[in-house]
Amino acid sequence: MYAQDEFNNEETELRRSFSGYIAKMKGSTRTKSSVKITDNIISATGGLIAIIIVSFIVIQLGFPMVLGPIAASCLLVFAVHEGPFSQPREVIGGHFISTSASLIIWDLFGKSHFMIGITLAVVVFLMVIARVVHPPAAASAIVAINTEVGWGFLPMIMISALIVVGFSLFYINLFKNKKYPVHW
Repeated sequence: MYAQDEFNNEETELRRSFSGYIAKMKGSTRTKSSVKITDNIISATGGLIAIIIVSFIVIQLGFPMVLGPIAASCLLVFAVHEGPFSQPREVIGGHFISTSASLIIWDLFGKSHFMIGITLAVVVFLMVIARVVHPPAAASAIVAINTEVGWGFLPMIMISALIVVGFSLFYINLFKNKKYPVHW
């Protein structure tokens, strides 16, 4: 009898912990966006101009794979310019650390599924330690190792990141109710 009671208690506890685990995945209430259409147009236009400038350079120089991570950087910098991942230090530092680390890993160990995973883990670790977390920079690291593009990718990603930050400094501050950056 005692063994049956213990089994029932363990089964009940397991159900509770499992249902608690599943309940975490429901999320909480969703807040409605309060973005004004004019702010949205301003952000979209800034991203449009920045990515056009970048695309002229990187496509001409043979590095179109830069556009994916840099487009994601544009989204953060122009649409969420006050966010912590959008600041110049994070954009420039994140791309530099991530791309450099990725290329070093590629040089030393080559490309494999395992090394792609290791690369992501390393760049996440390095960006957090250096306090330059910029999610699109993780994408630039994965693009660098996955395409095996070589060290020419680093100057292209850095020029592109500098263009995005430089243009955003000029563009965002043109508008009375906007300020960029929040911090360096």
